[in-house]
Amino acid sequence: MSKVSECPYAKSNEVQNQYKVTKGCDHGPAPIPEEGKWIQAKEISDISAYTHGVGWCAPQQGACKLSLNVKNGIIEEALVETIGCSGMTHSAAMAAEILPGKTILEALNTDLVCDAINTAMRELFLQIVYGRSQSAFSEGGLVIGAGLEDLGKGERSMVGTMYGTKEKGVRYLEMTEGYCTRMALDENDEVIGYEFVSLGKMTDFIKKGLEPNEAYEKAKGHYGRFAPEDGAVKYIDPRKE
Repeated sequence: MSKVSECPYAKSNEVQNQYKVTKGCDHGPAPIPEEGKWIQAKEISDISAYTHGVGWCAPQQGACKLSLNVKNGIIEEALVETIGCSGMTHSAAMAAEILPGKTILEALNTDLVCDAINTAMRELFLQIVYGRSQSAFSEGGLVIGAGLEDLGKGERSMVGTMYGTKEKGVRYLEMTEGYCTRMALDENDEVIGYEFVSLGKMTDFIKKGLEPNEAYEKAKGHYGRFAPEDGAVKYIDPRKE
């Protein structure tokens, strides 16, 4: 029989009396792509990446998109975007304060107040430790501030809100460009375009001194075939008509 190993942990009699078989090759974990490098991640500090996770709460009333910029295992930047639940926005405010400065393992085991945010953290953790990240092949990774760049110039989440009924058809309420004010219909009453107001731009114009009505008009835009010469014969307010 071989000598009993010096393992400090308690062992059953069966294991204690087994013959010691030498371990063969040990090549370590498979390398994962991280910021333009192949890394054998053995410790939390080995993880660097910028990526996203999407989560939902237990009744699936709301959802969260969580974006983290992780450098050497530490969360340096957090973007928390939520939709569908009013309380979740307040939870997001807390999570955005809690997350930066934590390791991704600490964050995984931190109560982020809302089920959807906790679930997003779990899904993000799984992706990031397996090397599935937005910055996997970006040399040096993404700079701190990448989250704000994702939001664009207006620093507002991209939200789409559409509503439809069999009886009355579709209503465009919110597009990436902004708050939908009018829908353009053709001679068959089919949607061919829409008008919107960029709320971020409008707010910025007002902050710079423009009168609200002027800012409102300046922040307007349209998409698709919106003009009469392009086939629009009727315009409806999606919230009123």
